[in-house]
Amino acid sequence: MTGSSSTATSAPTRTPVRAAVASFMGSAVEYYDFFVFGSAAALIFPHVFFPDGGSSSLVMSFATFAVAYVARPVGAVFVGHFGDRIGRQRVLLATLVMMGGSTFLIGCLPTFGAIGWAAPVLLVLCRVLQGLSAAGEQSGASSLTLEHAPEHQRAAFTSWTLTGTQGGQILAALIFIPVVNMPDHIKDSYGWRIPFWCSALVVVVAYFIRRGLHETPEFEQARSKGEIARLPVAVLLRDHWADVLRVILCATIAAVSTVFGNLAIAYGKEVGLRESITLWLVVVANAFALLTQPLFGRLADRIGRKPVFVYGALSSAVFMPFYLLSMGQSNELVIFALAVVTFSCGYAAANAVWPSFYGEMFSTRVRFSGMAIGTQIGFLMAGFAPTIVTALGGVQKGGWYVTAGFTAVIAVVASLSALTARETKDVPTAALGRKEVHAEPRSGQPEVRKQLRAPSALAPRRSAR
Repeated sequence: MTGSSSTATSAPTRTPVRAAVASFMGSAVEYYDFFVFGSAAALIFPHVFFPDGGSSSLVMSFATFAVAYVARPVGAVFVGHFGDRIGRQRVLLATLVMMGGSTFLIGCLPTFGAIGWAAPVLLVLCRVLQGLSAAGEQSGASSLTLEHAPEHQRAAFTSWTLTGTQGGQILAALIFIPVVNMPDHIKDSYGWRIPFWCSALVVVVAYFIRRGLHETPEFEQARSKGEIARLPVAVLLRDHWADVLRVILCATIAAVSTVFGNLAIAYGKEVGLRESITLWLVVVANAFALLTQPLFGRLADRIGRKPVFVYGALSSAVFMPFYLLSMGQSNELVIFALAVVTFSCGYAAANAVWPSFYGEMFSTRVRFSGMAIGTQIGFLMAGFAPTIVTALGGVQKGGWYVTAGFTAVIAVVASLSALTARETKDVPTAALGRKEVHAEPRSGQPEVRKQLRAPSALAPRRSAR
């Protein structure tokens, strides 16, 4: 690759480890905040922010959880625009502060008993702020890490973005477990607020790690060559519309995470599991995922993104019914084992690989926007999964088959969509998202010329003879 020496010397060097750590911490903040809210929505909010505390309150409480997912596609357009215009690093600092601030405010809200229906209204407004900030966090962090990562190690490094979600969920659950064991009068007055207030500490740590991170070489080179799009969304929809659609459908697999982390908690409580046990299931499964997700990332660098993603999606559907059925039994060892198998050995494969899989579909000039818009529309399914499944009776005793069936449908849709994608594990970072590229040869292998289909094509085209 040729270029002027001034451009080469002015561009920042790749810092893959620091980028991975910054992405890990940012995702940890996001999912700490989201899991705290999801746990509270399942266990606390129905009788704190709503009037009767019954099943209708649980549905409304889960609806507040879903509100953020409605706000996220709107935030994705806005955040993605600036991420592709002014850079990944500065936008990610802003989303981090917004997420932490809105979570802290939730811990300060008055309850329904104090101000009536104004309480859930304020809760929804704070949840919207969470959604707007979360819209760009994972996509921006994944873009930043991918563009800093060495060739042929992109999946391994970007997997740490999603491994941060496991770190955040573990921290949130560990803080929430003592809360659910408090006496009711303490838990319902100020006890539930403590995890939300603790978010401020996590944000401060992540902010200082992220603040000193350089912008990516790919973005700086695009800016120096005048390749930054004035309207990234317009370029995205013109050149990459099929990839956006593909990401939307693949991203519905994130519903498995909310099924596991929120619906299973509510279902376990319904069939007799102690609240603390349901939370420990999340802690243990996510702890194992801290180990398995980097391994799945490395595997994707060796065999490709598609087979690892499809395995993760389909295995989630296979294991989920066994996990749910075990909750109605008395053998806690079996329940914990199936939780680890379902989440850490199944879903974790798709979770680890999607940052590289989705991000490599787009060019540098629209990568932030493409990932943000595609994932956030797809994540709507994850946001509404608790409400939909609860309304269909999935949280009632014997309703496990509703949740299992929902998971299976999501897994099949995501897998079929993934199979239509091109494999990009051997495509150089600078050539991602372009019509014609040369695959970079592995050491000891002859160079192989590969022509990828245009980003807008749904079906492969034969090269001209």
